[in-house]
Amino acid sequence: MISLLKASLLLREFAHNRRFERASADPRASQARALLALTRRNADTVFGREHRFASVRTTEDFARRVPVNDYEGFRPYVNRIVAGDAGVLTSDPVTMFATTSGTTAEPKLIPAPDRWREQMASLMRLWMYRALGQHSRYLDHKVLLVVSPAVEGHTASGLPFGSLSGMTYQRIPRLVQRSYAVPYAVALVQDPEARYFLTMRLALGHCVSAVGTPNPTSLIRLAETAITSSDEIVRAVHDGSLGIPDGELAPLEAHAVRRLRASVRPDRSRARFLEQVISEHGVLLPGACWPSLSLIGCWLGGAAGLHAERLSTYFGHSPAMRDLGLLASEGRMTIPVEDATAAGPLAVHANYYEFIPHDDIDRPSPSVLGAHELELGQRYYILLTGGNGLYRYDINDVVEVVGFHRATPKLAFIRKGREMVSITGEKLHVNQLRSALRGASRDTGLPVLEFRLIPDEARLRHDLLVEFQADASDQALLLAFLHSVDSNLQSENHEYQSKRASRRLGAPQLWVMRPGWSEEICRAEFRRGHRESQHKWKAVGVDWDAPSRKAVLACLDLESAPHTCHGAVEVRPPTTRDPR
Repeated sequence: MISLLKASLLLREFAHNRRFERASADPRASQARALLALTRRNADTVFGREHRFASVRTTEDFARRVPVNDYEGFRPYVNRIVAGDAGVLTSDPVTMFATTSGTTAEPKLIPAPDRWREQMASLMRLWMYRALGQHSRYLDHKVLLVVSPAVEGHTASGLPFGSLSGMTYQRIPRLVQRSYAVPYAVALVQDPEARYFLTMRLALGHCVSAVGTPNPTSLIRLAETAITSSDEIVRAVHDGSLGIPDGELAPLEAHAVRRLRASVRPDRSRARFLEQVISEHGVLLPGACWPSLSLIGCWLGGAAGLHAERLSTYFGHSPAMRDLGLLASEGRMTIPVEDATAAGPLAVHANYYEFIPHDDIDRPSPSVLGAHELELGQRYYILLTGGNGLYRYDINDVVEVVGFHRATPKLAFIRKGREMVSITGEKLHVNQLRSALRGASRDTGLPVLEFRLIPDEARLRHDLLVEFQADASDQALLLAFLHSVDSNLQSENHEYQSKRASRRLGAPQLWVMRPGWSEEICRAEFRRGHRESQHKWKAVGVDWDAPSRKAVLACLDLESAPHTCHGAVEVRPPTTRDPR
């Protein structure tokens, strides 16, 4: 069955890969064709008529007629679709929406016509095809794929909305789905702990040769679940049970529960193998449980890259690491073709892209470039035009050109745009902070699990909240860590150095957060509707007085301890403040 799966994938995507390669050889012409196809198909929509798509002949015509917009510029059109209007942004009927977490309480609903959803699934298959060319055995056994539900709710007019990962899963060929270690129904289990346990109980019951999910923190949580629940998982595999009570399977319907139960059977041989792993390692270490694991697909860029570096602790050094690509609920933009890099060539045959140079973003009339005009080593904000009805959409991602695939730039995700704090003009970027923290960890041996930088404009200093991976109670070592961060930031940012030297900017203040702080914040955000696979940790820019302060503090339920920063150990130069 596995060899048939490989043959099916190779046959189905052979022609697609040839189109991808031809398009990559001439991105200028490919982009012009992609844009004209989109504008012609959608010329008679509300948006198309308002912006005169019918008369678009060149990319310059398109840029003159359509303004650059973020989601709020499209929300009125989306609201019309939700209300039942047809032909608003796309000529293709909108049968559902992809959702993504926004900066406001009102979620983003991304139109997801059938044609566009099929395109997203096709691009995922192309990723699989390219990976198979270099890792011929990654489909030899089961695949652990972690997704979110395709349908998470319905609009007032009855249209479903959900995750792009779930939608893509449902359009993967059934032959491929049969190779998955975990049935889709597991994604519908609401309780995170039950979902993690069930995922690993089912996956560890098989030999797994590939693992995939965008966020590497999801894989870390799953691995830690296997470690803390080793005995329970072995017992469930031995007995052929799911290992959790029915009450934790909500909101699965009875038939889905029955299918899950039918997917397991007593497997004493596998249980003995898992017991041997525990005997050798003390716990169910996923890398030891899956000796045939050859490929891990997840994000390797930006903040996710820091967590991806930790995966070898759980999965070993043997599996290759390949970025899943620059993708979001708004669409997929790159197809990585190499391992161990966050970069991938633009899918120039699938969407139309424009780019604003990083240093131009705050100018009144920034220059806008095409894909063929990008330069090696430069950073850009990316604008997306796609078949879901988003035109010149500012996705607020900063990317860097790290090379070229044929003539098409290979882009690596660097960070979300505008992730910067500045009190006195120091313009401190989150990447500079990450580099400073790495240096401080090397200097002191205190590894950082998670952090958040909060500007204190009133006192002209930054509050640095850090959760360490290990015990951090040595006050002298913590002060050395803080001084190293400060020194490294001065090396990273000359404006910061200037402001610190002139005492216009005070020394940062360190708050050592108790173990579990970042996890509690994430869980609180998940309870408020943030989807785990798309969750982005807010590393900089949260103000103590903003509503997001509650995500930092109130979720710990420690309001009775204001002088210890609600569970934090304070290490400071030279004065303190109560962050409430």
